[in-house]
Formats: sequence, C-alpha cells, structure tokens
Amino acid sequence: MKWQSWIFAACAVLCLMGAAARAEGSGAIEENVPLPIEVPRPSFGGTPLDYWSEHLEPPSFRKRKPFLVPRGTKNVSFGKTVTSSAQETLTGALSAIVDGEKGYEESHVVELPPGPQWVQLDLGDTYEVYAIVVWHYHAADRVYFDVIVQAGRDKDFKKGVTTLYNTDYDNSTGQGIGEDREYIENFQGRLVPAKGVHARFVRLFTNGNTSDDNNHYIEVEVWGRPLVQ
Repeated sequence: MKWQSWIFAACAVLCLMGAAARAEGSGAIEENVPLPIEVPRPSFGGTPLDYWSEHLEPPSFRKRKPFLVPRGTKNVSFGKTVTSSAQETLTGALSAIVDGEKGYEESHVVELPPGPQWVQLDLGDTYEVYAIVVWHYHAADRVYFDVIVQAGRDKDFKKGVTTLYNTDYDNSTGQGIGEDREYIENFQGRLVPAKGVHARFVRLFTNGNTSDDNNHYIEVEVWGRPLVQ
C-alpha cells in the first residue's frame, strides 16, 4: 500500500538523520570565524599605473570579503626570525617585515636588490597555517612580478614544499610555472589561503615590479594555530 511505503521511507530518513547526529556528537564541531586582519589606511597618491598584461587580474575597489578560519587561529609570525636570499637589504631591517607596522610610509618599507629574491619566516614551531597575508609597497599602484608563496617544514626548502601562490608564468624564478594572476598592490594586502598546511617556514619570492627592479616588503602575516597533539 502507498501509505505503508511512505511510512517505511520516513523511517529510513529518520534513521539516517539519527546516525548523522550521533556521528557529529562523537567529536567536537569546529567553529569557523572571520580572520581578524587589521588593514592600514589607504594612500590616494602616486602616478596612475601604466601597465597591462593578459596575466593581470582586473582591479577591484571592493572591501575584501571575510575569510573564515577555525577559532583559535592567530598571527603566528609576529616578531619571528626573518632571513633573505639577499646578503643585505638596500633599506630597512628584515625584522620590520614582522613588526606589525603596515603603513605605506617609506619608514616601514624593506627594500631588497634587483633580481629574483626571497624572504623567509621561521615560525619557531610547526603550525596549521590557514592564511598568509603580504603587503608590498602600496603607496601607489604597482604590480610585483613572480610573486610566489611557499610553506614547508624544511628550512632549505629542498623537500616537502607546498606552493600556495605563484604568478611566475614563465618560470623565471625556477620554482615552476604559476597559474595565479598578477595583481595591483593595495592597502588590504594579498591574502593567500593555506588550507591548514603544516609548516614551520614560509618563503616569499618577488622579481622586481612595474616601477623599478627592486623588491619590497612592508609586512607579512602568517595566520595559524598549534598542531593538535
């Protein structure tokens, strides 16, 4: 009978729902919250950007949408050790890259020599990393070339390297051809999702920009949480 079939189907659905509820009850349900990024004030000066490339994403003037991460995620790079491929900086100290100052003023800028260069952050321990936010020079519109963000547990980045972002479309840095698009710098920084990758070290590349051949950083934030033991 039709009513018997209906009762049987309803019972089956209720049984499945009960099993799912029991499965969820067997472990804690993780809550995601918006990443609490503090952005600096924008600059409205500078010469308009005269650059076009098929690899450049369209400029956006919208506020970045909230990026959700597990509760307990925090900036684990503040005050940590920073090293570089350059023997010395042209201006600024590497420690300024993790000092929390993100303003566009030149006093906050760390400048590295021309050519492919990287900076590397040692987090001091291995974390679940959910996002990396980088601010290059953003007092005026610029595009930085060959922006690559990598994470790993090996300080020499010889094995176990996870490439999270790569705009190097011709492999000029030797890190592989990237599929991410170039972008115009702004005060919000570039947020790179990391999806909980386990990493102690973060390495970031650039290879000059649309204004000159040098490489610049203002701030890098690595957002993560300790590994669950």
